[in-house]
Amino acid sequence: MELTATTTVRKPVTEVFAFWRDLQNLPTFMGHLEEVRTTGDRTSHWVADAPFGQNVEWDAEIVEEVQAERIAWRSTGDADVPNAGVVRFVPAPDGESTEVHVGLVYDIPGGAIGKAVARYFGEEPHQQLDDDLRRFKQVLETGEVVRSDGAPWGKRARKEFPQRPAQPLSDAELEKGPDA
Repeated sequence: MELTATTTVRKPVTEVFAFWRDLQNLPTFMGHLEEVRTTGDRTSHWVADAPFGQNVEWDAEIVEEVQAERIAWRSTGDADVPNAGVVRFVPAPDGESTEVHVGLVYDIPGGAIGKAVARYFGEEPHQQLDDDLRRFKQVLETGEVVRSDGAPWGKRARKEFPQRPAQPLSDAELEKGPDA
């Protein structure tokens, strides 16, 4: 399976790159990651949720790193989910933000049947990646994952993210308007 997604984060490239490069930050916004443990300068061990309450694990190595531009990795050894990917960090046209481009390739256990079963249980990989990047943007821009009152329990049922309700604008903020 190949996945791509992009988001724009209103932070400078160096800050966005540094947050992602600290791999232990990834479970703060990636819905299915339980843990990423750094095992060396360019190596790490990953544990992720899988359908039916199972976990999958793998070791990974960074195969290319260009400071504040790009991180590429691949799984090593006998990974439960063989995978590889790249994240590119591109200065946005506004001169203040960063475009984050993610590309992933991985084998889903069980092939086409595993993919169909995962979708049946609400595990659509493209949507997961989009959701992960949305949360990444929230964490970097606000310091936390927020939820709306329209989804009052957020992901609480899956105990994925510490969340707080979205807050309405104050009267003073409303008076200032969007350009303030």
